[in-house]
Amino acid sequence: MTDVADRILTSTANGVMTIRMNRPDKKNALTGDMYSRLSAGLDEANSNDDINAILILGSPGSFSSGNDIADFMQIAMSGERENMSVFGFLERIIQAPKPIVAGVDGLAIGVGTTMLMHCDYVVASDASLFKTPFVDLGLVPEAGSSLIGPEITGYHKAFSLLVMGEGFSAQDAKDAGFVTKISSSQDLEATARQAAEELASKPQQALKLSRDLLRGDRSDVLARMREEAVLFGQRVESEEAKQAFMSFMQKGVKKASYTHPTPKPECFGVI
Repeated sequence: MTDVADRILTSTANGVMTIRMNRPDKKNALTGDMYSRLSAGLDEANSNDDINAILILGSPGSFSSGNDIADFMQIAMSGERENMSVFGFLERIIQAPKPIVAGVDGLAIGVGTTMLMHCDYVVASDASLFKTPFVDLGLVPEAGSSLIGPEITGYHKAFSLLVMGEGFSAQDAKDAGFVTKISSSQDLEATARQAAEELASKPQQALKLSRDLLRGDRSDVLARMREEAVLFGQRVESEEAKQAFMSFMQKGVKKASYTHPTPKPECFGVI
């Protein structure tokens, strides 16, 4: 069992801070404490002048299976949703001042997919599965994905991913525009790290100006994320969502074109 302090690991080399989600026994399902640690890692990277790029990784076979359901439901039903640490993390990744590279192998479920829409360069293994079953759970999309998703992928592909809840392969995700490059699982981390180190070695002022021009004003994305959060909280308390969660916990997760063994539903999150 991974100790709480070791669920988010950080290291720095060659101008790159690596932030690794390290809860493989739960498929990197994210708890409130893990979100806080992710935010702390981003803050540290952004305040350190020796760090020029950020690399986000998961574990072999699991980038992230989304929010830890038990942890999420406990906080969401407490009436203190505005203080949920997930929102602090999302605000930071949406407004990140330094480039972020992600390396994805295996499961990228819920926020494990939507956070990628805010990264600058995403490398996915050919064993990856991207899925956002928000509506199936009686919920709505999050992380500003209802705005930025259609901008990146086009409306119909965004609808397939965010509303239909269809699983996307690495090639589907690349065709949709939120994955940059596909590699083997074996080469994934090296490929993602090479991209991050290349970014870290570029002339930094030119990189910042160019990235800012491409990304533009993020206030609209931030506003949409907050709007989604209000609706998400309302949906969590709805009978429709409660019934969907009960059905999910009883039936487990349906296997969808994925070669790794499907974990039991209590082992991970999906939102």
